[in-house]
Amino acid sequence: MAQSVWGYDSDNGPERWHENYPMAKGDKQSPIEINSKDVKHDSSLAPWHASYDPGAAKTILNNGRTCRVVFDDTFDRSVLRGGPLTGAYRLRQLHLHWGSSDDHGSEHVIDGVKYAAELHMVHWNPKHGNFAGALKQPDGVAVVGIFLKVGKTPKPEMKRILEEIDNIKTKGKEAPFQHFDPSILFPKSRDYWTYQGSFTTPPCEECITWILLREPIEVSSDQMVKLRSLSKNGENEPVNPLVDNWRPPQPVKGRIVRASFK
Repeated sequence: MAQSVWGYDSDNGPERWHENYPMAKGDKQSPIEINSKDVKHDSSLAPWHASYDPGAAKTILNNGRTCRVVFDDTFDRSVLRGGPLTGAYRLRQLHLHWGSSDDHGSEHVIDGVKYAAELHMVHWNPKHGNFAGALKQPDGVAVVGIFLKVGKTPKPEMKRILEEIDNIKTKGKEAPFQHFDPSILFPKSRDYWTYQGSFTTPPCEECITWILLREPIEVSSDQMVKLRSLSKNGENEPVNPLVDNWRPPQPVKGRIVRASFK
């Protein structure tokens, strides 16, 4: 398996990532399955809050593995604070993981429940100088994870991202994506679980404080179909739908998951 071609197929998928990325077998890997009975309510966990500048949104792209929206993170213009975090973390990008059908696709699993998709908002701690530096530190990155479930009353929030899908159908395509406030994607409830984990894609660096929101947001079946219409191949290659780009749950290995709610 060549370094450059990790993916989600049987020949290069999550079961084989550790061959090139040994950290994938580490002790603090993500995602995990969260079982309510093992979760500790921690009354000292503060509420989290985000202040995002809509002007920081730059581009949306299909990199063949996910759909990603990139933000300007050269200074503290869109930041996440509070919760389990110390200091302000800068928003760098958001991306999604999804399944080939509505009954799976999320990376984290809650009491056996899988959602249709999972949105990750990736923030980094500027005290480490730059993003690359943050990746080497246990408190380097904070990811807000939001579950997407298919329902009858889809929230309009995802519409803006999905409207651009036709412009980034194939791998390597990028389109301008300006004036977007990602905080519209947050559910009403701020309740969250938190634990120390890793990126869910190679090299799987163990630098992430996860803030996983309890309440999912709703999308429509049509919106999920739209997401699944992306191709993991380039423009002049056969269409190969980009689906099932999720990593299965990893061993918890004694980590404690804390909840901000009872």
